[in-house]
Amino acid sequence: MIPLKMDSAQATSPVGRMVRDWRLRRHLSQMDLALEAGLSTRHLSFIETGRSKPSAELLMSVAQRLDVPLRERNTMLLAAGYAPRYAQRNLQSPDMRLVHEALSRLLDAHHPYPALVLDRHWNVVLANPAAAVLVSLLPNELREPSVNIYRASLHPDGLARYTRNLQDWSTHLLAHLRRSIESSGDPVLTALEAEVLAYPGLNEAGDEASTSADVHALLVPCVLDLPTASLSLFTTLTSFGTPQDVTLQELCVEMFYPADAASEAALRAMSS
Repeated sequence: MIPLKMDSAQATSPVGRMVRDWRLRRHLSQMDLALEAGLSTRHLSFIETGRSKPSAELLMSVAQRLDVPLRERNTMLLAAGYAPRYAQRNLQSPDMRLVHEALSRLLDAHHPYPALVLDRHWNVVLANPAAAVLVSLLPNELREPSVNIYRASLHPDGLARYTRNLQDWSTHLLAHLRRSIESSGDPVLTALEAEVLAYPGLNEAGDEASTSADVHALLVPCVLDLPTASLSLFTTLTSFGTPQDVTLQELCVEMFYPADAASEAALRAMSS
């Protein structure tokens, strides 16, 4: 009997395809990844084509060197026939009480400046009162079922209508969104990018910053002309340093700071 020859698409296992996809997303050759993971290029090639099944430990070693998010590491383990290793707890669960309290203290301490806790799709999970003031300016359709920062900031009925430097600020936001997509391959973020790029006035945003931007500025601020005040704000992003839970790895804290003395005075006046 003559054995049938399987083509590469048939021979590749699901986990092998995942390893290859993540390797290509990180712009690594098989030799580069094999050297970093401490295995032969031949062995890595066999894993990617499905000719060899990696152990759970080897698979996690490869995933670590590819900087695969914990959520996708669980998916890789399942595809290879192993149990997931990383829990995914709700922020409201008893196990997350200390984390929830720490985030709440962080947001409260930042008042009267706005601060938010965001999930992996940049939906607002927690907000301090100063951020709630900005959220209150949004129409109901941009607040339900949850506030998404990209929609809230770029939709023409959202904060975009108050943003004086919308081209520069949208360029910054869209660049961050594109980096998140390239890093994670998340289809929800890909769909979100397509949605916001279809908003009026944003079809060319993201290609390059406007020529009116101050080349000497240290940071790109968000300049808002609100009904009650004018604000110039810059932001920082903070994440957990050593997460071993899917939810924790995907959370980040965005904190807004006044970019000038007038904005600081306005924020303190708004809080009072």
